[in-house]
Amino acid sequence: MTQELSFQKFIQQSDLLEELKYDFNEKAELRHIETQRPFVFNYYKNVPERNSKRYQALGHLLEKYIYELLEKVCKLQKVYISPETDKEARSFFFMSERALTNHHSALLVLLQDHGVFRAGQWSQQAIIHHGLQHGSQIPCIQMALQAHYDVIVLNPNDNFVDLKMAKEQKGLLTQNIESSSLKMVQTESLVSLQQPLQCIPKGGSNTPEEHMAYIWDCFISKTEGKDVAFIVHGYGGLVFMDLLVHRKWEVMSKVYAVALIDSQHHVRHQLGSDVQLSAWIKHHCREWVTSPKPLDRPATTVLKKEFPMVSAGTEKHDLAISSSLQSVFKYFKKALKAKATINFSHVPIVTRSSTKIKQSA
Repeated sequence: MTQELSFQKFIQQSDLLEELKYDFNEKAELRHIETQRPFVFNYYKNVPERNSKRYQALGHLLEKYIYELLEKVCKLQKVYISPETDKEARSFFFMSERALTNHHSALLVLLQDHGVFRAGQWSQQAIIHHGLQHGSQIPCIQMALQAHYDVIVLNPNDNFVDLKMAKEQKGLLTQNIESSSLKMVQTESLVSLQQPLQCIPKGGSNTPEEHMAYIWDCFISKTEGKDVAFIVHGYGGLVFMDLLVHRKWEVMSKVYAVALIDSQHHVRHQLGSDVQLSAWIKHHCREWVTSPKPLDRPATTVLKKEFPMVSAGTEKHDLAISSSLQSVFKYFKKALKAKATINFSHVPIVTRSSTKIKQSA
């Protein structure tokens, strides 16, 4: 990783160099730049509140760093949504350059879990403690691009903006740890929990479900002849099922495979008794769940048996995607090949006899 893309650059710009002497090493692991040790939460001895604020500050800087990696390393484009809204109150997502126009490649959509983290992250905690290879979406995106997929990276947790705080955050990168962290705690945590009076919803992205529906309606649904696959994590599974219910025929016709990773969906409550949807998910969905069993071993439970379920090869929710990623792409490849075979079998074969019949008619 070049110096221009170094995480230390963001820390130096934030005036937090003394409190956050960390950078990512050659293995993409977050390490102290002097001791090479992993991140230590208890920096201020026996002062939980200050340590929490420092952690929030780190998370905010990681968010900006990941955005830069998406654009400069993965070459994705940042796309703002809801153009009728003021830019400060607009959400955005990322996509590859020809995601909507390249009809010769499949489209992979990444839908993350619910939390304070934003686009490009599966788990902020996994990034901090296990590295970018496990917690960020970068390896998944690179694998998809190498396999000639186009990619859309959703940003479902980017739901609110506090106009007063947004103005104050413009000076965030030059403030000290106490004041900057407090603002981030208010913005990242309190906003999502109680929506302070200063906060307004972002157009088209008030909730993860609304964000997903907006991107589908305005972008994904407009792609013609493009096969679409989803990787959904945690709460993202519930969001996808919500989309499936409300855009039933569109989703069923465009999406060829869905990889659910330790999903929080509930088929009975969300899909009800819809026989068509039940049949569709049975043939187009597979879930990798946290389990002590080896990767890909059957792991169906009594409560969840609507479609195939296999072990993610780990018992940790935050590591389930990185553990099962190779298996997920094998599933996509097999599903796309099966779809192509089915489509080919439905193409009528022209014979001499059929030509004669047609001419005589």
